[in-house]
Amino acid sequence: MAEFLLELFSEEIPARMQVKAADDLRDLLTKALTDKGLTFTKAEAHSTPRRITVVVDGLPEQQPDTTVEKRGPRVDAPDQAIQGFLKSVNLTSLDKCVKEESPKGTFWFFRENVKGQPTAKVLGGIAEEAINKMVWPKSMRWKAGTRQWVRPLHSMVALFKGEAIAFDFTLGGTEKPVTSGASTEGHRFLSSGKIPVTGFADYKEKLKKAHVLLSRDDRKAIIAEQATALAAKEKLQVKEDEALLEEIVGLVEWPVPLVGTFEKEYLEVPQEVLISTMRGNQKYIALLDDAGKLSNKFIVIANTITEDGGKQVVAGNEKVLRARLSDAKFFWDQDKRQKLESRVPALENITFHQKLGSVKDKITRMQALSAAIADMTKADAKLASRAALLAKADLSSGVVFQFPEVQGIIGRYYALHDKENADVATAISDHYKPIGANDSCPTAPVSICVALADKLDTLVGFFAIDEKPTGSKDPFALRRAALGVIRIILENKLRLPLLPLFEAAYKNYQVKGLKPFKDISAELIQFFTERLKVALKDQGVRFDLIDAVFAAKADDDLLRVVARVNAVQDFIKTDDGVNLLAGYKRAANILRIEEKKDGKAYAGKDVQESLLAEEQEKNLFKALSASGGKIKADLAKEDYKAVMSAMSGLRGAVDDFFTKILVNADEPKLRTNRLSLLANIAGTMNEVADFSKLEG
Repeated sequence: MAEFLLELFSEEIPARMQVKAADDLRDLLTKALTDKGLTFTKAEAHSTPRRITVVVDGLPEQQPDTTVEKRGPRVDAPDQAIQGFLKSVNLTSLDKCVKEESPKGTFWFFRENVKGQPTAKVLGGIAEEAINKMVWPKSMRWKAGTRQWVRPLHSMVALFKGEAIAFDFTLGGTEKPVTSGASTEGHRFLSSGKIPVTGFADYKEKLKKAHVLLSRDDRKAIIAEQATALAAKEKLQVKEDEALLEEIVGLVEWPVPLVGTFEKEYLEVPQEVLISTMRGNQKYIALLDDAGKLSNKFIVIANTITEDGGKQVVAGNEKVLRARLSDAKFFWDQDKRQKLESRVPALENITFHQKLGSVKDKITRMQALSAAIADMTKADAKLASRAALLAKADLSSGVVFQFPEVQGIIGRYYALHDKENADVATAISDHYKPIGANDSCPTAPVSICVALADKLDTLVGFFAIDEKPTGSKDPFALRRAALGVIRIILENKLRLPLLPLFEAAYKNYQVKGLKPFKDISAELIQFFTERLKVALKDQGVRFDLIDAVFAAKADDDLLRVVARVNAVQDFIKTDDGVNLLAGYKRAANILRIEEKKDGKAYAGKDVQESLLAEEQEKNLFKALSASGGKIKADLAKEDYKAVMSAMSGLRGAVDDFFTKILVNADEPKLRTNRLSLLANIAGTMNEVADFSKLEG
């Protein structure tokens, strides 16, 4: 068994593209290898800012022998069809073909034993094909070439068993292609010249000596460990930010953490703004004191070692950061001179959507909807309306213009500066939440009202102008908005049926050309149902359980739906649930077959007690009669534990029935009655959920 090493060495690849590109190249290579009959034991993908590397281990030195088979036309087919078949397999006569019979007739077949080629011979073509299939989010052309690639490609390493595999990456135009070889390059500043390599272990070790850490995990660990140590020396702690750390790893091949400082006067600016500019623009790691407050020190990750121990690097970064922080402080000081409420009229000049009006129109609708939701949830309607009025006022501020990512957050600071109610200020910062799966949900009553109003207004508005998500496209983030509504309702255990919320949001729109509410309400319910499936799947709930519950009864009360789903999920995990479900499916299958045969449907209400001849069918009828009424009553009370207890009580009677009773009796009336009894089983259980939707 042998190893294949492939490296693509280029100018700096954007950090966000590196991991996926390496994984894509690995997947393309391994698929192509498998298609060629080449098995392997392990395939790894690595990336740095300047290289994408894949190593495949455990490859055989030769392809296995294979048999190529191709079916031709019928033996009695026209000569033109036969000649076409012969041409396709490079033959001039049928001497090497055989006749074989099949249910569809007798056909000509061609079979050929193909001897496997040496792996080294096919690897070049496989690698070239894999590279040509790679897709980048953004590409460029360079020099005289016409070929697009993420960044100018300088060289390629391709080694099998330590020997170079030659193939070309064609640039097109008049530019010379890049040809693969057996040497790479090290760090841009800390190494020079070509580095010959003989295999992956040699390649990785020589890169390390040339100040390149190939492993992202190694670079990440060094950054985390050294940054923590440097922070501890300053009696500070690193602000945890996994996404930032992942991005920094993609910016350096030899990470060197250094500590920088900025003037304490900038700490007057809200720390979210300072952290945002350090993180977003400069990729600096913020340092916090023991109280969790931002300090005036930060960590910059250099990509080189300098003779002065990084003094010039730090000084340069401090100068750049100082300019950014100076801008932030200027806009912060300027913005505070104006009341937040006075910024609301300027929102008339910001378009929410061409067909749905301005942001000013949106907050007017949000005010009414927030107050309505407050009435439903017993929150303070006046505070909810006030918070909605101010929620987006910071969009016209200088700080948000410079740092859009702090919208809402900075609005809270302005509100507190203006002596607004603390609940109002919190609602301003929280109304965008939850932004993603890892973001927290609002929990304060006023914040909940405004956050729901913002998302519901958006959802109803865009559905009303028929701007729904299609496929993978969701330009207005409506899926995220729906998931946000679902999370807020479920995590805060709110009894808020969706339809009244949709209707309240729809009534606030005063624009023309909207679809009628009755047309969009069903679409919205279906949309939320699909989003609920996604939300519950992340909690380990099966999709079919949600389908089963919704099929039994359309319900827009998310809290009630989830309670029923959880109850059914728990029930079908029990022995009673498993056995009763099996009985249900047996009853449903018999019914389906007999109803198709008879051309009519059977109903549980048609059971005639006087025709129940055997003890087991009498017992089943009694059990269904008793449980049916109890199940309906307990469902109305939302006592799902009692519902499942009543369902469990059916198991024995159902089991006995199928053990002793012949459903398709010779006597027609008896058969009809027993089929109706089966329909009664399904009807009783379907009060809880449509168990026919359950898989397995």
